[in-house]
Amino acid sequence: MKHSTLFPIFAATALLSGGALAQQSAADYPSRPVTIILPYVPGGTTDIEARLYNEKLQASLKQPFLVDFKPGAGTTIGAAFVMKSNPDGYTLLMNTASFTVAPALYGDRSPYDPIKDFAPVSITTMTPNFILVNNNLPVKTLKEYIAYVRANPNKVNFGTSGIGGINHLAGAWMHGLIGAKVTYIHYKGGNDTLRTLVSGETDAAFAPPLTALPYVKSGKIKALAVTTGERARILPDYAPAIDDIPGYEWSQWVGVFAPAKTPPAIVAKLGVEFGKAAKQPDVIAKLEQGKMVVGSTPDELRKLVAREVPAWKKLVVETGAKIDE
Repeated sequence: MKHSTLFPIFAATALLSGGALAQQSAADYPSRPVTIILPYVPGGTTDIEARLYNEKLQASLKQPFLVDFKPGAGTTIGAAFVMKSNPDGYTLLMNTASFTVAPALYGDRSPYDPIKDFAPVSITTMTPNFILVNNNLPVKTLKEYIAYVRANPNKVNFGTSGIGGINHLAGAWMHGLIGAKVTYIHYKGGNDTLRTLVSGETDAAFAPPLTALPYVKSGKIKALAVTTGERARILPDYAPAIDDIPGYEWSQWVGVFAPAKTPPAIVAKLGVEFGKAAKQPDVIAKLEQGKMVVGSTPDELRKLVAREVPAWKKLVVETGAKIDE
């Protein structure tokens, strides 16, 4: 009888102590350096972005924020490393939309589940993509492009940065929604995609504004629309594709994640700090040359991941896309 009477008391005390410890850990966090893992090689745009945000968090939280690189296997090596790290807020992941695309391609062999294995922290930036065509294609608007590809099945060569990559899957999604068929030409990177579009080897492609806008402004290629769900504030002159293709919306986002069991109070604190950093004028000035600075809440990133995971899985099945072994 005594044991059964005391058990709830001990249980309640343990719960209260746990809650107090969680609050204390968030109040004291961070008390040592924090490492942000990038699943890419050094020197890319995500590296630049990570260092810029780290500088702001280090100044605000009074602890070093460091960058470490673990590239390979479609970003899954770095993501899996963070997934297995201690869920204490001291090892974080900064990844792009590959975070939700790669597991769809790896299927049962994926080392992580984007929804179950991570605690979303913040969307740091989103990059709109142009829908581009070369000057030889007889279209000037997205509506004209839709009509043209419908009337000329498989005659339009659509360049991508690799089979199963986000540009391939997003292209399959777009043409599936408009009921049109094109021929996909896969290259090894975005630079080849843009180069062949300018030369006329391909007819259409996606590309981010930072690399594509000089060619658009010089009249070497035509931009029909952007892939964001509304007019991008960094590209106000270009209408969103969703105006002509209902339901079609995507971007190359960058987000920060913690391991799944990281205390919610620490995740919330990090979310606030990334949000504050995103409002700094120098962050906006440096990043909004080609990206849109966001600094979202953890819940906004959670909703984005939950929306994308099933969408990419569906497209992988429909396209039969596979990774290179």
